[in-house]
Amino acid sequence: MDLQLTPEDVAYRERVRAWLAANLPRQKLETLEERRAWHRKMYEAGYIGMGWPKAYGGQEARPMEQAIVGAEMARVNAPAPMNGLGIGIVGPTIIHHGTEEQKRQFIQKILTAEELWCQLYSEPNAGSDLASLRTRAEREGDEFVVNGQKVWTSGGYNADWGLLLARTDPAAPKHQGISCFLLDMRAPGVEVRPLKQISGSSEFCEVFFDNVRVPADNIVGEMNRGWQIAQTTLSYERGGNLLSRVTRLQVLFARLLDVARTLKRNGRPAIEDPIVRQRLGQIYSETEVLRYGALRLLSKLEKGQRPGPEASIAKLYYSELDKRAQELMQEILGPFGQLFEGAPPELSLAGDEDGEGGSWVYSFIWSRAGTIYAGSNEIQKNIIGERVLGLPKEVRADRQALQAR
Repeated sequence: MDLQLTPEDVAYRERVRAWLAANLPRQKLETLEERRAWHRKMYEAGYIGMGWPKAYGGQEARPMEQAIVGAEMARVNAPAPMNGLGIGIVGPTIIHHGTEEQKRQFIQKILTAEELWCQLYSEPNAGSDLASLRTRAEREGDEFVVNGQKVWTSGGYNADWGLLLARTDPAAPKHQGISCFLLDMRAPGVEVRPLKQISGSSEFCEVFFDNVRVPADNIVGEMNRGWQIAQTTLSYERGGNLLSRVTRLQVLFARLLDVARTLKRNGRPAIEDPIVRQRLGQIYSETEVLRYGALRLLSKLEKGQRPGPEASIAKLYYSELDKRAQELMQEILGPFGQLFEGAPPELSLAGDEDGEGGSWVYSFIWSRAGTIYAGSNEIQKNIIGERVLGLPKEVRADRQALQAR
């Protein structure tokens, strides 16, 4: 396992750091067009779709170079580029499984964010057990007619297109008879309803399909082979951006240390409380463990190997650590940690002069999502139990039955 950056990687990191220093937006991006302009600037600099083949507009960048860009963006809290699902999941799926016509029509517009994408997978009764989905697509001549419902669709209200899983053979076993489609989100019969979240925002949506017509040419790969394609797309969600998540935790931790030196507990700075110091030390140590796990994954990727179940271990560990870290932040901050806005500058998340740079409570609430997206932690534990520990499914079933009692 490689624990140090090579001289070439250090030089690359310095170039990325200098570019961000010169180009980072100086104010919050409020509109869709402002975010699109920032995305375009990153694309022109070569920081969008970095790992994609050059033939499709990518850089064929090494995994370490991609990780460095993600980590440096997290370090300065740079705005995320647009079209995250399009870049991270849809584009690679079309490259791997799509027709040449689909590649010509969609790939370039995904990279430039000219067309925004969402993922139409989860349903009210088919989340972690995705193969239980009920949305159906019935063949009628040169089209499929889609009816059903999806939920937890990130960015569905802005999306131009969606990557859809629908059942095309109701008689087949649940992991079979599913097909993958490219669906026009502006087509007649598509209704998108934003979902108001506890954070006050509406990143997620529910989507309804009422006799939506999809051209047969928009099917991805072979008919009734959508489940296999879904495994390709879901693999992009686990482990690949772990180093940037480590950096994010390190940035939050460093800010918490600043706050703990200022915030008073029993008349003294919180940092002088031995219990606070012990808890901070524990989170720091666990973050270091996560960093080494990220380097282990990157070392494997650098050697041209695909991560196996260790990607599930990393996803499980990060999401649980993030949750514990956020809980500690709330314990130290007390009532100041519950303010969406209005915290004194010295106690705000970003610590800017106006005290408007961030919200500890939003970060705390969002940490819960990490235990669900990209495969819930319960699913990750099943994968680890079967593929790492070698436990038979019967043992897990007996254990779950006992827990239910």
